[in-house]
Amino acid sequence: MLTFFIMALILFFERSGIHYTQPAKQVNYLPTSKVIQSSAAVKKAPVTCLVLTDSTEPDCRVAEPQIKRVLLDMKVGYRTVDLSKQTLPALGAYQTVVVLTENISSFGTQQNVFKNWISAGGHALFVLPIQKEEGVDNFFGELGVTSATAKNEVVSGFYAAKGFMAGGNKEYKFSDPFKSARKMKLTRNVKTYAWTDKSQKFPLVWENKYGKGQVVVDNIGIVEKVNRGIYAASYSLLGAVGVYPVINGSAFYLDDFPSPVPNGDGKYVKRDYHMNIADFYSKVWWPDLLKLSARHGVRFTGVIIENYGNQTNGKVTTTQDTSRFRYFGNMLLHADGELGFHGYNHQPLNTGEVSYKGQHLPYKLWKNTQAMKNSIEQLETFSNNVFPETRKSVYVPPSNILSAKGRKMLGKDKEIRTIASVYFPGDAGYSQEFGVSKDGIVNQPRIISGALFDKYNKLAAFSELNMHYVNTHFMHPDDLLDVDRGAKLGWNKLKNNLASYMEWLFTAAPGIRNLTGSELSGAIERYSAAVVTKKEVTATEVKLELGNLYDESYLMVRLNEGGKPQGVEGGTLRHVTGDLYLLRATSRNVTINLRR
Repeated sequence: MLTFFIMALILFFERSGIHYTQPAKQVNYLPTSKVIQSSAAVKKAPVTCLVLTDSTEPDCRVAEPQIKRVLLDMKVGYRTVDLSKQTLPALGAYQTVVVLTENISSFGTQQNVFKNWISAGGHALFVLPIQKEEGVDNFFGELGVTSATAKNEVVSGFYAAKGFMAGGNKEYKFSDPFKSARKMKLTRNVKTYAWTDKSQKFPLVWENKYGKGQVVVDNIGIVEKVNRGIYAASYSLLGAVGVYPVINGSAFYLDDFPSPVPNGDGKYVKRDYHMNIADFYSKVWWPDLLKLSARHGVRFTGVIIENYGNQTNGKVTTTQDTSRFRYFGNMLLHADGELGFHGYNHQPLNTGEVSYKGQHLPYKLWKNTQAMKNSIEQLETFSNNVFPETRKSVYVPPSNILSAKGRKMLGKDKEIRTIASVYFPGDAGYSQEFGVSKDGIVNQPRIISGALFDKYNKLAAFSELNMHYVNTHFMHPDDLLDVDRGAKLGWNKLKNNLASYMEWLFTAAPGIRNLTGSELSGAIERYSAAVVTKKEVTATEVKLELGNLYDESYLMVRLNEGGKPQGVEGGTLRHVTGDLYLLRATSRNVTINLRR
């Protein structure tokens, strides 16, 4: 009887996991009254930038919304002028000009006015490759170009010079390269920051001094969301010092975790480990993730699925066997992780607004809004009963699908404060931007997923380090059961891929914070509000005045004229790469002392 009792006790603790008391958060949500949207925060920034477009050019129309989002997220105050409808305004009111037209003829008779403004000390960024036009001065001398091919050539990838960008000195491939830019030869005094590849086939980003002014050229021709970080880095080259707010945070998500044992074909698990699916997750997969977590300080956020049923009529039942949930969930929490919500089942909150036609998605529609609400309330009740000591506030849509009605309903939920879907649009996915919605919900898109790390994922991760200094990644336990997500490669290969990615991330991004989902949301709230309201640069110091500072803000600082920081008042500075630094500001007024 004693032996039986001891065995039962051991089994109980194994199934229950480790008792957990939630510690204080590193970064808390802001009080509701302190939350500010980026669109409101940027109004405090002085309007120092002029954006020149030409609505008659198809490439310009594609590039315009992307570049405007880059400027908004960098909190740059700007004005837009469409050269096909308006004349060039007085340029003396602006410090920088962003040119989106690819034809110099768009300037008409005002080309010399623009040229003279640069020569007198202006700073211009050309976002699109300038095209050759018969009978038109191509502006090549001002751009630092000696010659160019007559037609565009394929831009296969992006290789940033060492010291230019976080994660640089490495080649990143474009997923679908095409003939998007002209191969150009540059003058000797031009400073080149990026090429198509390590062999420097032809330049993609460079800077040319023109008179007292400066021109930065992006010769890429692919202005998409996945490349925003490249354009942010290019803009930060303008002037003596570039400064813009960033999030500074990394979050790793485990979708469908904890959950019942995933459905799927476990033949590759059996092939490599001679185990059933349930044993593999408890004896191999999860211990391996805990080792990676300990090695890199990663704090996983798991999002709960109560069951894999397909009931969508509003009737719900409570899952009785909670041993698997407690075992994995408590261990995740003990490893300094966090739990959030995924779904009562794996049916996306959709009553029909999002079409599944042609998507081959195995989902049913919910009967009505009340049925969806019942499922969320049941998920919250179940999760809070199983894990009563933890506050759960992050919601991840199943398969990242969320209808407008479902989104509106979540905005009224008392527990949910964050929606973490996906960053890039596609298929039926609910795509997001980093920031805060009008109803107070924090938008925390996940940028990359899985453990295959294809060309697109690698480029996206690199770009977002330089746009927002952020990483958001998610994977599923059942990746090992799906050939399309790498099951045939086996867990050992996928685990090594994940380990390599983490190694790259924490090497490329010094000082990036390992945060849980809710903590990253607190960081996003602070980022959304942050704005530089004043910047003064002298030979010996950089003075910054910040708006909407609650307790801390993070900013990327690029010292373009070679000064080295000697000390900081009102914050701390951490070197990232080259002349790029991460500033943690703790005071509204920050002074960076420079040594020449």
